[in-house]
This record gives sequence, structure tokens and C-alpha cells, in this order.
Amino acid sequence: MTLGCSNMSRKTQVVSPRIAAAAVFLALVAAVIGCSESTGEPDATVTASQLAADPSPTGSQEGSAPDFGSGPVSGEAVDGDASPEPTAEAGSATTPDTTAAASEAPEEGSPAAGRTGPIQSTPREDVPSALQDPFGPDHPEPLVDLDEIRGVVPPDAIPALEDPAFEPAAEVGWLAPVEPVLALEINGDARAYPLRIMTWHELVNGTVGGVPVTVSYCPLCNSAVAYDRRVGERILDFGTSGALFNSSLVMYDRQTESLWSHYTGEAIIGHLTGIQLDLIPVQTVSFERFLASHPGGQVLSLDTGHFRRYGENPYAFYDSSNRPFLFSGPFDDRLEPITRVLALRDGGDGAVIPYDVLAEHRVVPFTFAGRELVALFEPGTASALDSPLIEEGRDVGATGVFVGSVDGRPLELSADAGGGFVDVGSGAVYDILGRPSGGSGPALEPVEHLDTFWFAVAAFYPDAEIIGR
Repeated sequence: MTLGCSNMSRKTQVVSPRIAAAAVFLALVAAVIGCSESTGEPDATVTASQLAADPSPTGSQEGSAPDFGSGPVSGEAVDGDASPEPTAEAGSATTPDTTAAASEAPEEGSPAAGRTGPIQSTPREDVPSALQDPFGPDHPEPLVDLDEIRGVVPPDAIPALEDPAFEPAAEVGWLAPVEPVLALEINGDARAYPLRIMTWHELVNGTVGGVPVTVSYCPLCNSAVAYDRRVGERILDFGTSGALFNSSLVMYDRQTESLWSHYTGEAIIGHLTGIQLDLIPVQTVSFERFLASHPGGQVLSLDTGHFRRYGENPYAFYDSSNRPFLFSGPFDDRLEPITRVLALRDGGDGAVIPYDVLAEHRVVPFTFAGRELVALFEPGTASALDSPLIEEGRDVGATGVFVGSVDGRPLELSADAGGGFVDVGSGAVYDILGRPSGGSGPALEPVEHLDTFWFAVAAFYPDAEIIGR
């Protein structure tokens, strides 16, 4: 069994739910206390009591976890890493100057790719903070029951990354081919966010293809979501609130300190309640696949300004259990809680395709929200929540969802024995990211979706349709 700072190799494949839950709890507590080693330099050890007393440099003026009334006390557990050391980029995130980035996206592989000037966030506004006082009388009516939000640790105990460094994918030697990365492409600017880093930070605020974006990953519900962080004249940036809703990350924006659901991209408490961020398609694929598809792409660098044991999994064997951590809602018994599913959502409607259905068929055409879509599955991507070392995680595969037509012509895709997906009508071969082989012809149009666990989909979208069962 591994803690967040252990260096133990995998010992077993099957873990009971009780042991797995205890392992997650201990791993998270270990992350609160702090790691003594990481990418080569030691972190100062931080105790849980110090975390509760140390004000965060980027969020609320108060260092304690938000008081939601019914949540566990601070220090009971923590969603991931918790060492809120002040950094230059974090400290400047509260009141940055507003600047414009280049409006033209760089060509992938060009010297400018990945180095477009960052679009700075707008300053903190003088409005009541839901981060400091979620029960404040001046907030709009919240969209959720405050008793269902569990305050766990202080804001920013899990430090978001601000405009971090990237490096050319072709020069990366520290990622195993099967390691999972979040693949994001905007205006030809392709980025990969390794889960070996995202697991410890959960949020990355930056600029991709000239667009201000936040990329998020919540290990407890195994979900990655990317957002356009523009809201009217505001350019928001996000931090971790230290709270969970349906065992899912609750973010806050540093401009109004409203609270947001990572899962839906909607402000649920505070000044911006009801605002919905635009969601951007992002896929979890292997590094090998990202590199093959985007040889001129960029990868989030290990040079984060923080020191963590990147590559180790503090949630060892979590997806071998069947009990989500810190989830108090009812379970929908149509599927086991920690069943991997591909999830679609449209407003309050949801649909899922279980991974076992995808693995069996490889290509699943379906209709959702009035659109003809196709889901694809490819083996060869490791789980980030399995082995103590992410690169040794079992193969859970990768998925993609795309519009079921190209240039107005319906697709007829089938899995190719040599890899990829062949369109019967045109003979074109596409990869899991929807890009044609050889780079010729139009790419498939991606559709925003979630690779996640069933319990979370059922909690947020209780009437979700199960496709293929």
C-alpha cells in the first residue's frame, strides 16, 4: 500500500473496498502533511495544523477551510496535494494587470507555438466572497444545498498552476509511452497536461491558442474538464476551494471568490451564481498517442515551481475499489459506483457509454441531444489511479467523441486492425484524437465529453441514459 510520498512498487492487483478507501484516506492525509522529496529538492514539511493557520497567498484572507456546516473538520482528509507554498506566479494572481495576448494563434511546431503571451486575469472585485462566507446574506440564492458541500482543507492547499512552462513534446523523455495526458487543441495550438502533474495540482490557468483557459482534473471522480475562462469583460482564474461537492472538486474564481462546480463548469454559490463557463473538448490519451498525433505539440513541464513526487500516484488502487471517497449521496445501482464511463451532458440531460461496451465495439454511433455522434475507443492508455507508479497502471484505454459526419457526409467508421479508425466511404484513417493519417483532409469535429466514474454522473445527472446496456 502506498502513501503520497512512498516509493513502493506495486504489490497486488486486487484490493478490497475497505482497504482501498483507507489507502486513499491515508494518502490524502500524507499529502496534507507534505512530502520530503520530489523532483530533486526537498519541500519543507507542512503539518495539518500549520495549513489551518497559514493564510493562502492567492485566495481568501483566511487560511481555514470554508465552513459549510456539515463537512468534515480540516485535516480529516484532503483531495490530493496540500502544500500551499507561496510562489511568484501564485502571489501575483490576485491583482494582475490586464493585458492582451496575440490574437493570431501560432502555427503548431513554429517557434511561437506554446509561447503566446499569457492573457492576464482581471483584478479582484469588491463583492462579497462565497469562499470566506458561503452563507453570506448578499449572495444570490445558491444552486445547491450548502449541506452537501464538504469543506476539507484551506483554499489553495492544492496549488493551481499559473501560466506554467511547457516544453516540446518531441523532446520529452520523462513520460512513459502509455502514461495518460490531457490533450487539448485550440486554434492549432496542441498541449498535453500529464496526469502525473495534474493529480497533484488539479487546475492549470493559462493561454492556449490565444484563448484564456483553465484545465482541470479531479482524481476522486476521475474527470477532466477544460473551460474558456472569459465571462463578459472578466477574465477569471481559478483556485481550489478546499471543498468537495458529490466527491468532485469545487473551484473558486479569484475575481469574485464565487464557488464553481468543476464537473459542470457552473458557478453554484456567490456573486456569479448561475454563470456557465464554455466547455472545451479535452481527451485523456496516452503520451505516445498525443506525440504521434501532434509531433509539434507542447507538454506541461515538470518545472512547476513546486516539488512533488510527479509520477507517483497518491490514490493507489482507488479505481480498484468500489466506494468513492467522501461521497455521501445515494448510489444509482444501474452500474457499480466506480465504473469507468464516457459521459455526455446537455443542460440537465446526461448519457453514458460504459467502457466495457466501448472496449467491445471500439466504434459506437449514437444520438444525443439531437446530434448524430460517434464514440471511439482505443486500448493503450494507463490508469492514473491504479498502480503506485502511474506508468505501471493497468490499461484502461482512451476514448473520443466526434460529430458523426465530415463535410456533410455521414461517417461509417470501423476499427482498423493496424490501428486507427477507417471511414468506409472515403477510406480515410483517423486516430483517437480525430486526426487523419498523414495530416491530409479534415479532422473530425470533437465533442466535449467526460471520462469519469458512474457515481459522479448519476449524482449530477440522475436521469442519465446508459447507452449499450
